[in-house]
Amino acid sequence: MLNLLSFLFGIVSLIIVIPATIPLLGWANWFALPLIVIGIIVGQLSSSNSGRNFNIVVLLIAAIRLSLGGGII
Repeated sequence: MLNLLSFLFGIVSLIIVIPATIPLLGWANWFALPLIVIGIIVGQLSSSNSGRNFNIVVLLIAAIRLSLGGGII
């Protein structure tokens, strides 16, 4: 059950992160980061690792985009 909840946090975060890859929308990643961290924590509490791993991948996408944009743009 916790793994499914972790996946849901990851999917909602991914819906926010994908449009944030467009130039001048990078600030949306800052809204997704708390959801991603919550998803990772919930996935860590689960007996399965797939939800946590999915959230880590989404976190890497958001972090790379933030680093390319200088953290804001």
